[in-house]
Amino acid sequence: MIFKVFYQENRFEVPVRENTKSLYVEASTEREVRQHLKDRNYNIEFVQLLEGSHLEYEQASQNYEVESIN
Repeated sequence: MIFKVFYQENRFEVPVRENTKSLYVEASTEREVRQHLKDRNYNIEFVQLLEGSHLEYEQASQNYEVESIN
């Protein structure tokens, strides 16, 4: 499954929408995604499962690059 992670680069700063970044992670569960990213200094705002037409839309983006946990 592919998850889209919305995050701020520094967990100690107040989240600002304009500074929110995203990345894509291939994993079995949201828990695996969070475990994979825990060593980074990210303030994770939201982890969203992508499937169906939403996944196809994201794959068409030029910024679509997936990190694989497995």
